[in-house]
Formats: sequence, structure tokens, C-alpha cells
Amino acid sequence: MVTQKEPSPEALANVTEDNIRTRSELLPEEKAAGAADGDPGMAEAAAEVILAESEERTVNPDPDDAQGGHRQSSDTADLP
Repeated sequence: MVTQKEPSPEALANVTEDNIRTRSELLPEEKAAGAADGDPGMAEAAAEVILAESEERTVNPDPDDAQGGHRQSSDTADLP
């Protein structure tokens, strides 16, 4: 899921070179599914964006987003 919001400096600071390097390497499942080994620079750039957006959702969760909101069942259940 790609967002339109730029990751905050705090989220970007949590993305390390090692994270980027390991995320840019294809997993056996990705290779088996037909993901191509393309330009390593492009893979690293994509990995950095993915990781930064993930960190942004962790650092600054959106309570209105189903993935970012941490609700209890009582928040949505019909109570007597």
C-alpha cells in the first residue's frame, strides 16, 4: 500500500542501510512467483520507500485507518 503522505523525519531515521539492503533482496517465494532481479539501485530505492512508509504507519498510526487503528471490540459492538 503506497500512501501520498511523505514519511516523517522520525520514520525515515528508523530506516537503516542494512534494512534497505536486506529488504531489496528477493525472497525465494518472490523469485518463484516470477519477480525479476532487475536494477539493484531500483530495488534498493523501492525497499527504502516501502520501509519508510511502514515506519511512518508505526510511528504515527492513523486511528481512522483500519490498519493503523487499535480498537477494542467494545468500540464497534452494539452495547445494551
